[in-house]
Amino acid sequence: MDADDPLAAYNKRRRPPMDLYRRHRPVHGGAGHLRPDEPRVLEEWTGFVYEVVGTAPSLAAAQEWGNELQIDDSAT
Repeated sequence: MDADDPLAAYNKRRRPPMDLYRRHRPVHGGAGHLRPDEPRVLEEWTGFVYEVVGTAPSLAAAQEWGNELQIDDSAT
C-alpha cells in the first residue's frame, strides 16, 4: 500500500476477488467447464459486488466476452 495515499486501503478492498473484473457462470450451476453448450450468466464487478449484465449462449461465447476487457486494456 502507498503510505501517501489516504484511500489506499479502501481502494484495495474495492478490487474484485482474484482481480477478475468479468466472470461467467453456468445458468443452472455446476462446474464451469462442464456442458460447454449450455448458456452462461455474464457478471461484471461494480466495485462492490458482481452484477449480472447478460447471458451468453455457450462457454466459448462467455470466454470470448470475458477476454474482451483484457484485449481492450492492452490496446491502450
